Amino acid sequence: MLRRSVVTAAMLFPLVTIIRSPLAGQTHPPTFENPGVHDIVSRISTAQIRGYITRLVGFGTRHSFSDTLSETRGIGAARRWIKSEFDRISEACDGCLEVFYLQEVFPPVRRIPDSMNVVSVVAIQRGATDPNRMIVMSGDIDAIISGGTGWENTDSVPGANDNASGMAGTLEAARVLSQYRFNGSIVYMGLSGEEQGLLGGQTVARHAREHGWNIIGVLNNDMIGNTQGISGVTENLTARVFSDPTPMSPEIREMVNQSIETVRELAGQGPSVEFDQALAGLRRLTELQWSMLRSGGGEVDGSSRQLARYVDRIADVYFPNLDIMMIYRLDRFGRGGHHRPFADAGYPAVRIMETNENYNRQHQTIRDEGGIHYGDVLESVDFAYATKLTALNAATLASLAAAPGPPVNVRLSGANSPAASLEWDPPLDEQNVTGYRVHWRRTDSPTWDNAEWLGNITAHRFTGLVVDNYYFGVSAVAFDGSESTVVFPLPTLRR
Repeated sequence: MLRRSVVTAAMLFPLVTIIRSPLAGQTHPPTFENPGVHDIVSRISTAQIRGYITRLVGFGTRHSFSDTLSETRGIGAARRWIKSEFDRISEACDGCLEVFYLQEVFPPVRRIPDSMNVVSVVAIQRGATDPNRMIVMSGDIDAIISGGTGWENTDSVPGANDNASGMAGTLEAARVLSQYRFNGSIVYMGLSGEEQGLLGGQTVARHAREHGWNIIGVLNNDMIGNTQGISGVTENLTARVFSDPTPMSPEIREMVNQSIETVRELAGQGPSVEFDQALAGLRRLTELQWSMLRSGGGEVDGSSRQLARYVDRIADVYFPNLDIMMIYRLDRFGRGGHHRPFADAGYPAVRIMETNENYNRQHQTIRDEGGIHYGDVLESVDFAYATKLTALNAATLASLAAAPGPPVNVRLSGANSPAASLEWDPPLDEQNVTGYRVHWRRTDSPTWDNAEWLGNITAHRFTGLVVDNYYFGVSAVAFDGSESTVVFPLPTLRR
């Protein structure tokens, strides 16, 4: 359920109004499109985006090894300002955000010539009925220039698009969405140490697992403000969403994590029979997972891929002038982004970014050379485009936070039968569920092309659909039409 706080001149306290009321005994399926989400999209401000990016560039450098003590320059001043903005946003919504730093000291490695304290900023907007279910939006605080992942070249690092644009979008989404109330929680993150090896994301992902966060999706925004590609193409009508392809059944994920810990412990004790057995077990689990995928399908249906499809659906419904390119890769070829640590930890995570990159404006020392102007400077940012992608994030966050959690324990059966059967269990917040949709598509289709509204039941038989020829999934729907991501029925491990 999605609500908005309203303040009037006559009553100086917030009133919560329901945008679309639950319909008792409703028989018609609720529609996915929600007027409240259109309202949110309209409130994302280009002026705010421009102001945030300008302020971040104004710190002169946000290199991870830059000054941490100055109040006006360097990575320290930038992160303190970001926290102060989250605090200010929280104050405007009567303390609705929990704002804090998460930090970790990393030892010297290839990109860290000396130990480094990596400090990220986190703000949590708690949900009303299912606060531990979280949808995340992140941007990066840090930036680099030519050859500058280590101590060198820290003096002038504007990082206007990479990645002040993503950080600005995260702040703006928090400013707008904090004026609404949702069933689930929304988490806004400013992550550090991205250019030194995705370090901030590692810290937060570890913190999330240790504290039992139920993260249903991570939207990592890394470069959302460039529309002039190095190829010569200039356009603002598309965006890319990168997603991890391969799912892993919960049983195998648990066993793999346990096996990895065992291997790590035994590795420190030198060669042994136990170490060889642990490695053999890990190999067997990998083979088993692969065998399950080969027979049951799902090699393009991991939870991150379902999140990418959800973003694409949001664009189709709320952004008639934006087409999503779903890229079937974790990230750009040979490169990385801050959604990866979360995907590695088993959370659904995608990267949202511009379609047309300009490498002359990424990681470049500001200079003119050979008739080409290099540098990631403010003048190269398309603020209207950054606003559009920020609104795409906000619409996705609002829709998923308002929706129930996704169904759990989804099972598929129907071998040697002309009818496929699905069964599932309700999410933890089943009180927010008014019904379910089942989805199906041909196995070679990238999107869910067919859907059927069922009402509040937890099983369905597809008469006439041979299970061999289609992929199937289930989503949970709230009273106001807000809908979870689709859950693909992974094969169940037979122990």
